[in-house]
Amino acid sequence: MSSDTHEEHSQFIKTPGQLIWVVTLAFVVFIGLAVLVSQLVTTGHTGSQSLSEEKTAQAIQPVAKLEIAAAGAAGGVAQTGEQVYQAACAACHGTGVAGAPKLGDSAAWAPRIKAGYQGLLDSALKGKGGMPARGGNPALSDLELGRAIVYMANKSGGSLKEPAAPAGDKKAGK
Repeated sequence: MSSDTHEEHSQFIKTPGQLIWVVTLAFVVFIGLAVLVSQLVTTGHTGSQSLSEEKTAQAIQPVAKLEIAAAGAAGGVAQTGEQVYQAACAACHGTGVAGAPKLGDSAAWAPRIKAGYQGLLDSALKGKGGMPARGGNPALSDLELGRAIVYMANKSGGSLKEPAAPAGDKKAGK
């Protein structure tokens, strides 16, 4: 074998054009592999490219849910003032959150009690300061809301009279 024949077989790339093609092909293969690996990593082992609606909804749901108030009592019977307080009012009025007068704090309740039952009821119906309308529970009847007001006011130094249930009211039971 001559040395010319040996040199022809020992070099894979002989011209600058061939070098450009080999480099370009290597780059394309590398990019293709990178795309395939990224698809495998982002879709997981299932091979699906998108989450189902159920899995998406589950993934974006809130971490916690807060219910300010419970719905009315079962059986269509109006709740007592204490029951409404426990279900809808205690979260704020039990701790004094957002400036709410604490249950039993006569000094904080005194100016409010001076406004009378109707003044307190109007504030509770419309909301005041950080307190939402109806204490955050639109399902409460006016009677139930009034009972809660009287309960809190009377536990805090007041002597308000509990509102009377309208005649024939199915939710009037104590």
